[in-house]
Amino acid sequence: MNVWLENTNLSSNSGPNSFAQKLIRSFTKKDVKINQGPYDISLCFIESFRKDMSKLPTVQRLDGIYFNTAQNHVLQNSNIFRTYKQAKGVVFQSEFNKNLTLKRFGDHSNYTVIHNGADLDLINSISASTDSSLDKYENIWCCAASWRPHKRLKDNIDYFLEHSGPRDVLFIAGDKQEEQIPKDDKIKYLGVLTPEQLISLYKTSTYFIYLAWLDHCPNVVVDARAAGCKIICTNSGGTPEIAGPDAIIIEQELWDFEPIDLYSPPPLDFSRKINNPCDVGYDMEVVANKYLEVLGNTIAGSR
Repeated sequence: MNVWLENTNLSSNSGPNSFAQKLIRSFTKKDVKINQGPYDISLCFIESFRKDMSKLPTVQRLDGIYFNTAQNHVLQNSNIFRTYKQAKGVVFQSEFNKNLTLKRFGDHSNYTVIHNGADLDLINSISASTDSSLDKYENIWCCAASWRPHKRLKDNIDYFLEHSGPRDVLFIAGDKQEEQIPKDDKIKYLGVLTPEQLISLYKTSTYFIYLAWLDHCPNVVVDARAAGCKIICTNSGGTPEIAGPDAIIIEQELWDFEPIDLYSPPPLDFSRKINNPCDVGYDMEVVANKYLEVLGNTIAGSR
């Protein structure tokens, strides 16, 4: 099989592109050719910019659609919607992602849910930090994101300060943009890290906090869980689906999938803890096999 990973930038470490890198490593082990025409099929990430999609069967991988009322979400979704209608198949990252898209875009004749996975070979090849300066801490906490308002950096920090012990520390990774990091000896800002540095941080940490609002299937959560972290997240969006059955879940009011001001998330009540009913695996090899099954069936159905 020769697969075109359409609309990807393999030099970027953003969520979709980091997943594409994992998928390539898994596909290569299975003798699948990537980005070497002539192609059998396109696995299109989010949207296609081809005017004529009928010449090559296409499976659209959707990591979410736009619904922020502070932006022109109708225009932002227009080409994603066109791709959705013309694609022979659709892969949703989470049940949340599926339910949102079906509500906003309507039904599709061929879709499936495949959660994101972690590259276990890569994770196993990376060690936890051996920095002796960390020995003074009883528990290491961490969080990572591109810190836009709905990622709730302040809530992550507040949760840590409320629940951590006197000898605990929180390491924050990612682009903090306008967010302010409080001056506290228990909080350390690391900036933007490489994927390998992130994995080492996860393997050094006990807890990974990710209290984002209405996220779809964050790769950082999958990787942190696979690296051994206990996940702390909300029941909002698709995050709890991949957080693991032992995750600490903060309950929020359910969303009706109507457009909303995404960058004004509601306040959290940290005492509203619930059990996580979800227990989804995270092995990238299993995930890749699911993608290959979808791609193969789509090719067969297009002949």
